[in-house]
Amino acid sequence: MTASLRPALVEGLKPLADRYDLVLCDVWGVLHNGVKAFEPASEALTRFREGGGRVVLVSNAPRPGSAVGTQLDGFGVPRSAYDAIVTSGDLTRLAIEERLDKVVHHIGPPRDRPIYTGLDVRFGSIGEADYVVCSGLEDDETETAEDYRPRLEAMLERNLWMVCANPDLVVERGHVMVPCAGAIAQLYEEMGGEVFYAGKPHAPVYERAIAMAAELNGREIPKDRVLAIGDAIRTDIAGAAGYGIDSLLIARGIHAEELNAHMGPLVSQHVQDWVDLQPVRPQAITDALSWAA
Repeated sequence: MTASLRPALVEGLKPLADRYDLVLCDVWGVLHNGVKAFEPASEALTRFREGGGRVVLVSNAPRPGSAVGTQLDGFGVPRSAYDAIVTSGDLTRLAIEERLDKVVHHIGPPRDRPIYTGLDVRFGSIGEADYVVCSGLEDDETETAEDYRPRLEAMLERNLWMVCANPDLVVERGHVMVPCAGAIAQLYEEMGGEVFYAGKPHAPVYERAIAMAAELNGREIPKDRVLAIGDAIRTDIAGAAGYGIDSLLIARGIHAEELNAHMGPLVSQHVQDWVDLQPVRPQAITDALSWAA
């Protein structure tokens, strides 16, 4: 990769804003860390919208966008920061709606049950199920994906199809990394199981988000006028690259430990060197989302 093609190091969203009409912004790790909101991030998105841009939050949360909106209210993320929310939970719900005549086995904590609200769903054991929805670990503070291997073996024996409602492998809660549904789904695939991933980095969630923005705008938005913002190479940056849109990597997020965050500001040649080693690259990198540092 030549130096001219390396991602630009920017001090906020402001230097990029005029190039785009739509921002597709990740939520966890960019707007909040599961404990508190990042106020400069909300301010940056609010100012982008004040300049005429649209913002759709794109989250791998295994819950409907409405539930994520309520959670963001609780964290103090203002509604002025975004126009709409689309989640992997929304796409999971669509998959469930298409299979209301089938029996589903759910893997995940009770807090993810809103994806079934209002649907006439029949739940059953692995032995009774026609397919499986995995929204997460039942106790993500003590369990790992390996704890689910016996259950996955039983699923594999019946050749059960899995819907992964959160493709993330891990997420940062405060300063602790906790495993997500993607870790279970990845193990199931490695064992030979078939998985449908409802969120990033797969195309359906981007198609839905851009369609929502186009409806709000009253016109189509060209891909070269769309910027994805996120903190994860595997989902946010790879998803944007695969869909053909630009991306801005938030360095002080899920990769902060790999990047030695304790060493100081992350927007440096050090971070460019690290990105050069990744399978996909963003167009720009910033330390944490803000309008201007």
